[in-house]
Amino acid sequence: MAVKLSRYAFEHAKQLIGAGKFVFDERDAWSEHQPSSQQENDFIERHGFEEYGKWHLGINDEKPEDTKGRYEFPYGDFKNVHRCGVISAESRAGQYKHFDIEKSRASPARNDRCSRGQRGGETSALPSTADRRRIARRAEGRAFRNTLSEPPPIRRTQLSSACQK
Repeated sequence: MAVKLSRYAFEHAKQLIGAGKFVFDERDAWSEHQPSSQQENDFIERHGFEEYGKWHLGINDEKPEDTKGRYEFPYGDFKNVHRCGVISAESRAGQYKHFDIEKSRASPARNDRCSRGQRGGETSALPSTADRRRIARRAEGRAFRNTLSEPPPIRRTQLSSACQK
């Protein structure tokens, strides 16, 4: 099977993310958020296969054009990019050894605001898992620090009287 990264879909995902059209959902929610076959058929009927292809990171050159089977690794619901869809696409691409798709990191919404970074030669639309953890720790630290009150500054007189005791 000759499945490769669709640059057209990759750029479309990055544009949507840049425009804020993404859903920061749970990692395993794709089975619930993925468009149904009927929704896919309705979308194709209204917009055609070219638009349908924009919503799939993989394209299979061995399948005929104007078929749903030509497009693989969906990442959104035809309105928004879904974080769970991107994670699912990356994971499945890795399982089937489609490394250009797995490494593309078109991964749309892995953190609450998509940051840009370099990964595997591509511009990452999302931070890596380590980056997300770092961001979360930073946010937790800020929240924790905001709950603490700063101790009053120690004056020299207090210090010298404490030493004399």
